[in-house]
Amino acid sequence: MFLSSDDVKAIADQVLAHSRADACAVHIHGGLDQSLRFARGGATTNLASAEAILRVSSHICGRIGSCSISRFDGEALAAAVVRSEEIARMLPVDPDYVAPLGPQNYGFSNRYDEATANLRLDALANAAARVIEEGARIGVDTFGCATTARRFNAFATSAGLFAYERRSEIDLSATARNRADSWSGWAGAHQFFADRLDAERIARVACAKGAHDATPVDLEPGAYTVVLEPDAATELTFWLIRAMEARAADEGRSFFARPGGGALIGEKLFDEKLTIRVDPADPLAPEAAVGFEGLPQRARAFVENGVVTTLYRSRAWAQRTGSEAIPFARNFVMSGGDVSIDDMVRSVRRGVLVTRFWYTNVVEPKSLLLTGLTRDGNFLIENGRIVAPMRNMRFNQRLGDLFSNIKALGPTRRTWRAAGDGGAPAAPAMLVEGFNFSSKSSGI
Repeated sequence: MFLSSDDVKAIADQVLAHSRADACAVHIHGGLDQSLRFARGGATTNLASAEAILRVSSHICGRIGSCSISRFDGEALAAAVVRSEEIARMLPVDPDYVAPLGPQNYGFSNRYDEATANLRLDALANAAARVIEEGARIGVDTFGCATTARRFNAFATSAGLFAYERRSEIDLSATARNRADSWSGWAGAHQFFADRLDAERIARVACAKGAHDATPVDLEPGAYTVVLEPDAATELTFWLIRAMEARAADEGRSFFARPGGGALIGEKLFDEKLTIRVDPADPLAPEAAVGFEGLPQRARAFVENGVVTTLYRSRAWAQRTGSEAIPFARNFVMSGGDVSIDDMVRSVRRGVLVTRFWYTNVVEPKSLLLTGLTRDGNFLIENGRIVAPMRNMRFNQRLGDLFSNIKALGPTRRTWRAAGDGGAPAAPAMLVEGFNFSSKSSGI
């Protein structure tokens, strides 16, 4: 269910009118989604869904009780308020209690397009058709998913806050496999504006990567020079920025903890080529203007020329430390360079070109040790040339080491949804040395 600002305001006002708590906060989000899955030359599944969820949080004597519902009639709203107040009274006092936000000033984030929001199934079918046709042309089987969405997010409080934001989305993910089913390639993209999604390019890249009949080679585990395409670089950068949380650093539980106490803000921890920014006004990957708990998102750098300049900080931790609250962001932009992927490959004596990663997880937060698998398109590089497709590998890599050893960067481009739920960062291809492949993986 997609609700307008006026609709949301009317619902929130009803909830706040029922409240008998010291303070009350309302979060409402939802939208309309549709998707089309395709495989081996035809559509397989079409799904359309609508949802809207309301969470009311009642604040009573330093306690917060919450209740979530998906019905918005008067009876359901009143019952949710009562239940949230009952829960609050049963809880212990929260040592990290903060009162709800009052009115805030928000900037503008250009993430909504009416034409994209109103796309129908035929738009998804057209995007899928580009992939299917290209696969048929060069003789590979194609699989994938095209989706569109229009979504909203809103906050209201008894302290006078009201924030409403909406976004439109379209994305396309395509996998191509050779007819022997021994090799695969992938490409994908996510955009807030449909006219920026290049389905033709996605089809060409995925199918060209998948159209290899040579038997993939196995590579022995070890440290290698790697060329990370932008989607692979984004996946690793997401885990780095996700770890940039102030409380964990201040309490000594993080890579960003300063020995003896505090956080390593202002310290050069990475290669000077590394700059990561968040900006609601960025034309390539705009972050939402309304952040967690209704906090405004501002343009800021988290890493500037290798120096850590700020960390995310919850309102509770900001209150305790007397610092600025900084909300987490799903969209970020990693600054790039001017070295093409072809030029990176030509500079490598022996290494690997990686299309993307999957199933990535942090193994050890304090050292930023990350594990995961390559997927859908590794290629062995020898003497500056791609010589063969290469089977997948598991990696165990400390991100601090990786981002301290950047040899070259390509142009920054928008990538697929590494962060999920509206997240669509932008990153360049990266040439790095000493990437640690820990074991073989027989899958393709």
